[in-house]
Amino acid sequence: MSRDTSALLGQLKIDRETAPEPKSSSRKILLAASVGIITGIVIGLAGASLFAEDKAPVLPQNREPQANTLTLIPREDKFRETILNASGYITPRRMATVSAEVMGLISSVDVEEGMQVEEGQVLARLDDAKARVALDFAQAQILVLQAQQASIHAKLKEAERQYRRFAGLRDKNYSSKAQLTQSEASVEGLRADLNSAQANIQVAVLEAERQRERLADHTIRAPFAGVVTTKNAQPGEIVAPSSAGGGFTRTGICTIVDMSSLEIEVDVNEAFIGRVAKGQKVNANLDAYPNWNIPATVIAIIPTADRAKATVRVRIAIDNKDVRILPDMGVKVGFLAGEVAAP
Repeated sequence: MSRDTSALLGQLKIDRETAPEPKSSSRKILLAASVGIITGIVIGLAGASLFAEDKAPVLPQNREPQANTLTLIPREDKFRETILNASGYITPRRMATVSAEVMGLISSVDVEEGMQVEEGQVLARLDDAKARVALDFAQAQILVLQAQQASIHAKLKEAERQYRRFAGLRDKNYSSKAQLTQSEASVEGLRADLNSAQANIQVAVLEAERQRERLADHTIRAPFAGVVTTKNAQPGEIVAPSSAGGGFTRTGICTIVDMSSLEIEVDVNEAFIGRVAKGQKVNANLDAYPNWNIPATVIAIIPTADRAKATVRVRIAIDNKDVRILPDMGVKVGFLAGEVAAP
């Protein structure tokens, strides 16, 4: 039994000396095929990258491109580089809080927020009863002085006739020298009174003009054309040029903004102010309309720096006005490289 087992195990042994070796030619063929595949992949990727980088067709020299030839615009011509970003606000150059030059009771307010007004348009009226009485009194004073002037003028004419009569009688020795001298003095005195009356009339005329201007001050008018943004007073309130009347006294009727004077003000870090120049083109975007590009141009660089913030203020003009641009809106601007307008 053990002999049979040994025979069987002997049959299962492998004779390494007689085992066939793999052919070296097959191994070389597999290696060459692998290298060829890898090389093809690398060459294909390189060709694809070269084609992606060079999209513009190469034209032969001394030949003009045909009408149907595709010419791509270089990247630097299509997109202008932004060299500096900043943020600021829309600010008006012409804005006024309109008040009265005299203290008075508001009788009417003729404007509302959002109303377009023209220069000289009536905004509000004050109670002008006392001002009208003062004007009537000044005009009455002129009439009184004119009557006095007429009386003095009549007396002067009579004195001149007496002087001429005494002078004629003096030649015939019918009057004394004292009478002639007294008559001459009377004429000179009346002439002086007449000049004084004329001067008083001029003073009264000026006083009447002053009262007329004071009466006109009770009508508040728009100093320039614009839009009413704030209404600060109502009929029945007291308005004054200053707050001397107390906490319940209004100091302004309304606020008017000239929308055509809107511009952008930004604070630029002083470390980068060298990148900004007058006339430089700017791309602005309102926070309310972030996808709306607004062309703008640098107006001026304010020649002073803020010590606390280390910034310099820059004024920027809005090239295209639009009703969507409102005062105090937040805005972000990008200063464009190589874009400086001609002075």
